[in-house]
Amino acid sequence: MDFDQMMVAMRKLALQAGAVIMDVYESDTFEVKTKSDESPVTEADEKADALISAGLRAAFPDVPLVTEEQDETHSEMGDTFLIVDPLDGTKEFVHRRGDFTVNIAYVEKGVPLRGVVYAPARERLFYTDGSGQTVEETGPFDLDVPGALTPLSVSNSDNSALFVVASKSHRDQALEDYIAKYEVADSKSAGSSLKFCLIASGEADIYPRLGRTMEWDTAAGHAVLAGAGGKVVRFDDHTPLRYGKAAFENPHFIAYAPTVKLKPAS
Repeated sequence: MDFDQMMVAMRKLALQAGAVIMDVYESDTFEVKTKSDESPVTEADEKADALISAGLRAAFPDVPLVTEEQDETHSEMGDTFLIVDPLDGTKEFVHRRGDFTVNIAYVEKGVPLRGVVYAPARERLFYTDGSGQTVEETGPFDLDVPGALTPLSVSNSDNSALFVVASKSHRDQALEDYIAKYEVADSKSAGSSLKFCLIASGEADIYPRLGRTMEWDTAAGHAVLAGAGGKVVRFDDHTPLRYGKAAFENPHFIAYAPTVKLKPAS
């Protein structure tokens, strides 16, 4: 696989999808439909998905594609594939809160090796470069000419003063009880896969997730975090989170900088 070529394609598609999403986001009204799993979907999800899917299939016709918005792709089985969430954080989008992202990732042998996370409303773009190093690009986000790139690295965490980031929409008592096991200097709620990126950039130390997620929600953020030296493990036994699981459903997990001393699940 030519990873330099892959990241050029992924970056461009993420930016193009972000532009489509922002056109809808900045419109006066947009329709919100409900899918069979009760989650919301909008015109922005569908348009971004069509754009990204067409682009990836044209660029990488031999690599299986899994995307949230196309149920027929959810029967793909194997441990190597492209995986897309065209609009992660649809609830944030619907409520016009800004914490939504475009997620595109490449998984090989169960491991997310390359990924891009673009938060168009926040004007933040994170991706792994051809070598696997994670960078954050500074705008204006030209489609063909990357702007200034800052290599990212996770923080050297102070376990007596950790910065925790957690989901805006899924904070419950079980999560609060787990966070209480740590010495926390500050805690922030954030939506979508931005939480992985905040650890990758050193802005946070740990992100525990006890709610339901799917692989398309996490693969791109996982790749971005790994490329900055971070880890994502299962919540129950702290083994690495793998991809290509049945129905693409994740167990509870913890994303973190490796210097954080993880606490047991119970």
